[in-house]
Amino acid sequence: MKDILLSVPEQHYPFIIKLVRSFDYVTVKETNEEQPPTKKEFMDGLREAIEEVKLIKAGKKKGKPFQQLLDEL
Repeated sequence: MKDILLSVPEQHYPFIIKLVRSFDYVTVKETNEEQPPTKKEFMDGLREAIEEVKLIKAGKKKGKPFQQLLDEL
């Protein structure tokens, strides 16, 4: 048996899940877990963050106050 991972827009999810379940040979295993970023995605995000910090230190970009960052969490 092979596994398939599908990413479906929220509004189309009910239709797709109903369609897939209509096949008697398909087993559906739903997960709500987000996949961790790949190494490339992680490294790209880290590079962006470092560039942003450099721009803020150089005065070319305005940073957020610490309290605002906490409020977003």
